[in-house]
Amino acid sequence: MGKRTKKVGITGKYGTRYGSTLRKLVRKIEVSQHSTYRCVFCGKDTVKRKCVGIWSCGSCRKTIAGGAYTLATPSAVTVRSTIGRLRRMAQETS
Repeated sequence: MGKRTKKVGITGKYGTRYGSTLRKLVRKIEVSQHSTYRCVFCGKDTVKRKCVGIWSCGSCRKTIAGGAYTLATPSAVTVRSTIGRLRRMAQETS
């Protein structure tokens, strides 16, 4: 079976409705939410979205809380790096 959509990808289901700009935004979101992510526990690319904010690994069966459309939100990445930096600073002073 051949490819049905060349440019629009997953948003081909909307046809010509809603405008091209909105379809491009939705495409970015839908591609990220349907893709698989790497599990931090087992290291395999098997983490999939169950529902909004809940992600589960198909390999090790762990359930992870994350973002609505991606596993790690930009603010969560910032917080994680800040906490790690503060822990390193606390260990150096002790």
